Amino acid sequence: MPRIPLTWLAEHTELPAGTSALQVATDLSRVGLEEEAIFGAQVSGPLVVGRVLELVKEPQKNGKTINWVRVDVGPEHNEDVDDPKDPQPGEERPSRGIICGAHNFVEGDLVVVSLPGTVLPGDFAIAARKTYGHVSDGMICSGDELGLGEDPTGEDGIIVLGRGHAEGLTGEPGDDAIALLGLADEVVEINVTPDRGYCFSMRGVAREYSHATGVAYTDPASTVEIPSAEDGGLAVRLRDDAPIRDVEGCSRFVALEVRGVDPAAQTPRWMARRLTLAGMRPISLIVDVTNYVMLDLGQPLHAYDADKVVAPIVVRRAQKGEKLTTLDDVTRTLDAEDLLITDSEGGEGARVLGIAGVMGGESTEVSEGTANIVLEAATFHPISVARSARRHRLPSEASKRFERGVDPQLPRVAAYRAAQLIVEYGGGEIAPGITDEGGIAETATATIPLPLGDAERVVGIAYTPQQVRGSLEMIGCTVEDRADEGSEGTLAVTPPSWRPDLVIREDLIEEIARLVGYETIPSVLPTAPGGRGLTRAQRARRAANRALAEAGLVEVTSYPFVGEGIFDALRYAQDDARRGAVRLLNPLADDEPLLRTSLLQTLLPVARRNLGRGEESVAIFQLGTTSLSRGEGSRSPVPAAAQRPSDAELEAILGALPLQTRTLAAVVGGASGPGSWQGEVAPWGWADAFDLARRAAAAVGADLEVRQIELAPFHPGRAGELRVLTADGTSTVIGHAGELHPAVVTEFGLPARTSALEVDLEALITSAPAVIAAAPVPTYPVAKEDFAFVVDQSVPAAAVEAAIVVGIGDLAESVHLFDVFTGEQIGEGKKSLAFAVRLRSAEATLTAEQIGAARSRCIAAVGSAVGGVLRA
Repeated sequence: MPRIPLTWLAEHTELPAGTSALQVATDLSRVGLEEEAIFGAQVSGPLVVGRVLELVKEPQKNGKTINWVRVDVGPEHNEDVDDPKDPQPGEERPSRGIICGAHNFVEGDLVVVSLPGTVLPGDFAIAARKTYGHVSDGMICSGDELGLGEDPTGEDGIIVLGRGHAEGLTGEPGDDAIALLGLADEVVEINVTPDRGYCFSMRGVAREYSHATGVAYTDPASTVEIPSAEDGGLAVRLRDDAPIRDVEGCSRFVALEVRGVDPAAQTPRWMARRLTLAGMRPISLIVDVTNYVMLDLGQPLHAYDADKVVAPIVVRRAQKGEKLTTLDDVTRTLDAEDLLITDSEGGEGARVLGIAGVMGGESTEVSEGTANIVLEAATFHPISVARSARRHRLPSEASKRFERGVDPQLPRVAAYRAAQLIVEYGGGEIAPGITDEGGIAETATATIPLPLGDAERVVGIAYTPQQVRGSLEMIGCTVEDRADEGSEGTLAVTPPSWRPDLVIREDLIEEIARLVGYETIPSVLPTAPGGRGLTRAQRARRAANRALAEAGLVEVTSYPFVGEGIFDALRYAQDDARRGAVRLLNPLADDEPLLRTSLLQTLLPVARRNLGRGEESVAIFQLGTTSLSRGEGSRSPVPAAAQRPSDAELEAILGALPLQTRTLAAVVGGASGPGSWQGEVAPWGWADAFDLARRAAAAVGADLEVRQIELAPFHPGRAGELRVLTADGTSTVIGHAGELHPAVVTEFGLPARTSALEVDLEALITSAPAVIAAAPVPTYPVAKEDFAFVVDQSVPAAAVEAAIVVGIGDLAESVHLFDVFTGEQIGEGKKSLAFAVRLRSAEATLTAEQIGAARSRCIAAVGSAVGGVLRA
């Protein structure tokens, strides 16, 4: 996000005297440039120039030597702390006594002194204090302490006027050092939307400030003196054999040489100060000039050491296996889509010098001994730069601008501006020839037709023809009346070269609305249509969540990303369909490149984390999405953005998307509640997992059928699949519940016999009736009967329950399984299932004969359906 020092902004537009950073931020917000932060003056209080009168070196017991200094800080400030026990050197002259540990100054030097009451960067307040046996009445400041950064000469220590940070500056004791050093600058940091790339420069922001306030604006690009120069500079060849979307990666390449630069030349203080305020660290004169011009005009530049470059320079796509060590000392393997800057060492285009528009290489970087340089100013295709920057995870100030679009008219202007600054402050001369490969032939902007009434039709308020024309001309558009027949009242609008975002009619209308003022657009709230609200699915999802929360569980959220090791941790078989996860091409974390196929894959690690932070039990749930890959070859095609995809392309895209559904999962383990004087509470168990699943189903309006099953990650004897009846009368599996396998419990450090459930909530909602019929309130008493049937081990309890309901018929109000028993008394391969049955008639009180008949029908139905025998 660009930072705008007000003093720099004032060079390109008239900034009224006394304008604050807050006022500038307010003005810019009216034209769509939102404020991110405001940085006030870095230093406040009495910061003054002082002259060193006396300097006494005093060795200390710790081996250090400190300076006990008398400093003349001017008649208004020479009021020393009166301490008769503290002998002062030079007391006969008005001054202040200050302790200083630096040794790069001598008597007579002019220094910068922060007096008590000064506040330095970082909210560091200065006060008189006793140290090393003296009262230090202030502080002699270094560049770091004032927020100026390291001294450009590399010298450590305090600021001495006339050298380093203060080169060329002088003053008298008592002078205001804040104004002298430019420490009163205020800075506005703004947020720039992707379509306003021209505002990543002082040139663009000053233009927008002029639009917002109506003050005069001077385009800094128009003030650069460009001498007439003929071709004949460094040879450059543009060879893009594989353009992206049929657009060449480089449409213009300007190269300009500067020879005989003094390698020891320092960046001028004003430039280093501006770069620091703008958020960049000063490095060296040549590098600082290229950065300064980029921030000022918006055109990224790159400087090569001319003695290390072998002509011709070739701009081409990368070849497989090529590598480049970039300026950040990282060696990168290049992709065939990367656009490169190369030279001809080892053959034409053989050596890679940099990734175009992103970052240069270290082989030709400017060093401390560089005297001859080649300045590059080019126009690169935004998509090519953006892809390379993201592919190599290498965002840079240059790529940030190129991928948003840079004014194609700027390269020649920016190159000469940088060359002139380098010669002005570093000596040398600009080579007479210049290379301008590609020229500006491809920079013509298409004309956009705009009927005068369209702005009103789109925005909804009336704009006068003068407002339409004036707004478009203000941003630099050429506006003419259409002369062809049938086009009366239509304008022909040609956007300026620095606005590549203006391509259709609606773009122009947006600019009109922006410049006339968003505040002129009335706020009209739409009328809410009646009869709408949450959908059935939304209500059902909320009801299921609420049911688990009311049961004492806590809702959590986990990221949907997992590593490949999770499948083995959950003991999935090698052919388990849940191993078919979708792999992300650019994951947030390299160790979690897959999308989860089961919610327990991310919920169990959350349980482990909570237990690891002091929890003694776990009762959590989550509603989230799971994704299942459609197979190895199911990669979605990427259609062009220029037009609507065809029906075949849309079908192919939809066919390649992973199978995704909303899943409800829960994990419970340990104590089911807090202990009390009555003793320990019962722990969560496998029966609770089934009960929670039934609670969620009941909240949705569905009924569950449970059948025993063996499935990872559950215990082989204490788990079941959850089924629902479909519209055609068959049952389908929508989830699983039960106790987790002991190995899984150990793997995740969970309490013993931790249980879990996972339900496909979308399928559960679909199975529930859209309208649940209200049951009449019974008025006759209930009759209770218990049955215990002996059946084969393989017979599910649900089958017995269904037979009971069929046998008893309409008199069966509810059937509940309350006991399962196996043992020698029953017989090998058998089990006893005990059910509590409630009988009730809607017409009269049941007689003993009716109850007996119902009991007989129940026993006969179970025997006929599943071979069950009533247990004696």
